[in-house]
Amino acid sequence: MGEEYGASLMAITERGNTQQARGQPGDGPDQRTEAQEQPLMQEPEQQPDERPPADRTITAMLTGPRVRVWAWRIGVALVVLVVATAVFGGRLGITAAVLVVIADVVRRSRRDSSIPAWQKSSAAERRTEKQLRSLQRNGYLVLHARAVPRDDEGVSDGRIDHLVIGPSGVYAIDSEKWDKRLPVRTLSHRKLFHGPFNKKDRLDEARWEADQASRIIGGQVGFEVPVQPSVAIYGPSIPWKVMRVRDVDVYAGNRARSYLRRRPKILTDTDVQQIFQAAEKALPPKYG
Repeated sequence: MGEEYGASLMAITERGNTQQARGQPGDGPDQRTEAQEQPLMQEPEQQPDERPPADRTITAMLTGPRVRVWAWRIGVALVVLVVATAVFGGRLGITAAVLVVIADVVRRSRRDSSIPAWQKSSAAERRTEKQLRSLQRNGYLVLHARAVPRDDEGVSDGRIDHLVIGPSGVYAIDSEKWDKRLPVRTLSHRKLFHGPFNKKDRLDEARWEADQASRIIGGQVGFEVPVQPSVAIYGPSIPWKVMRVRDVDVYAGNRARSYLRRRPKILTDTDVQQIFQAAEKALPPKYG
């Protein structure tokens, strides 16, 4: 991987310098103890599970969380069906029951997340997570809510929302929900404002987290791993596609997927797997 990945790293650095659009632990074989020389007491023989594998599989399926959800949906739908049929008639009763099921499916899909803290419809992190799922078929691997060291000044909360490793490189994406009533603007690619508020600390936090991830992962794999920081903003309108401000890529949250897909391929599948495994091992989950 040496020369090829070295060229890949140069490509990442060059792209970062030219683009105008962000920033964690024997005993010897002949030694025998006294306990080993004593005859072992026979432990009571455990009774094996006499159920055949197929029965155990069916039991696991019937007690799974998805089955419980659908059992609840069906129960509610039956209640609605009976009440609505009695009041409005059979056709409207069936329609009402179907609508109840559809509404619950939609409601739960909007809260679906692998991170419990993100299981609410307004979570910006959950929205980015949903976009990144579709990139798996394009060779991208993602780690969500990973911990990195905090900075001495306490600007960073020590969390990368989404660490993405794929053919086009490694990215630390932080998802933000801002007040949609305030405009977002930039000044000379050095300052980012949300209404009257200077977001310098937010950019510094993103850059710090990406630098920490780069240092830790590089120490695991034995070579430099550049990590590009970025901020995906939800709420206000963003008047550009992607802009680099203080070395941090800034873009509208709904562009997270396209932000990654349109970049040139610089890593092989072997590179991606090696970096992903190192990151998964070295960066622990933020929420346990």
